[in-house]
Amino acid sequence: MNTNFIYDIPTKVYFGENQLSYLGEELKKYGNRVLLTYGGGSIKKIGLYDEIVKEIKQAGLELFEFGGIEPNPRHTSINAAAQICKKEKIDVLLAVGGGSTIDATKVIGAATFYDGDCWDLVTKQAKVTNCLPIITVLTLAATASEMNGTAVISNLEVQDKKGIKSPLMLPKVSFLDPTNTYTVNAYQTACGSADILSHILEIYFNIKEDMYMLDTIMEGLMKTVLKYAPIALKEPENYEARSNLMWASSWALNGFVRCGKTQSWSCHAMEHQLSAYYDITHGLGLAILTPRWMEYVLDETTVSKFYQFGINVFDLDKKLPQMEVAKKAIQLLADFLFKELKLNKTLSEIGIDDSKFEIMAQKACGGAVIPAFKPLDQKDIVKIYKMCL
Repeated sequence: MNTNFIYDIPTKVYFGENQLSYLGEELKKYGNRVLLTYGGGSIKKIGLYDEIVKEIKQAGLELFEFGGIEPNPRHTSINAAAQICKKEKIDVLLAVGGGSTIDATKVIGAATFYDGDCWDLVTKQAKVTNCLPIITVLTLAATASEMNGTAVISNLEVQDKKGIKSPLMLPKVSFLDPTNTYTVNAYQTACGSADILSHILEIYFNIKEDMYMLDTIMEGLMKTVLKYAPIALKEPENYEARSNLMWASSWALNGFVRCGKTQSWSCHAMEHQLSAYYDITHGLGLAILTPRWMEYVLDETTVSKFYQFGINVFDLDKKLPQMEVAKKAIQLLADFLFKELKLNKTLSEIGIDDSKFEIMAQKACGGAVIPAFKPLDQKDIVKIYKMCL
């Protein structure tokens, strides 16, 4: 068992209601010229935009804006925002929204210190050498981008979606108020919950012996989502449900539960191609893929982890045969995603056929093998895609 790791997450978190009174003083620590970034404008409908502008002006800061960041953020938008940062000599970035806005803002911060296309940073043709300080106000529980140094963006010109990671892109401060998620609709709440689960599952399913303590924490996080996502769907303004989902989201992917684990992820690599080609919601793609991936990789060499999953997450009878528990657990997860969360069950339902599976699979594995829980080559990935039709 390898337990060597470095854990360093310096993000300061203000969690709960009425914390934005600290926003101005936190921004001022990094400068006076603020670029506010956001998506389609929902923050204006719920009054959050006005509240934030008020805090910024009361702090005597100069405000600039960049709105319209896409759900799968485009590299072209990021390039445009980076140009604003250079021209206006922006000191600090304030990302208000969900994972897409925060991801885009991270790359904006890094691209400000690069003269070329931001896509060069994602493809590692250029290194991230610096990043503007980032403060976030979260409005959707899903990605944990508010508490990690990772971002995923899209390039529609080459039909690709890739991730970039740098400690320089870690947010300095994040404001997490569950009431800001009250107006998130049922579909996005369901997709966000599927995203949280997927982050945990990608780390949890590791064939190597790991720290027992981390597994128990991941099992608790998964049970939290299973318990509170349906409540949030039925009662959108249930503070307990929204707060549990929001905090579980942050801890699912802030690096803590991944300590010492080195394997690659499977479902995210496959889903990024679905998003790149069809611009679907990330959490929905993960929901469709995950149970099929589980079915595909389940065998005698992997069954023990699925057994553990079934016993500790779904409270199945430990006396049952391991394979029976494993199959029941996969079915229970599928029932949760498709019946309780009411997400689409197949790719066909959302208008996706098999015409691009080969090229998507090739990109997902980089033309080689994803060295994951169960190694997957291009043929394996095509088969999983077809299971999703």
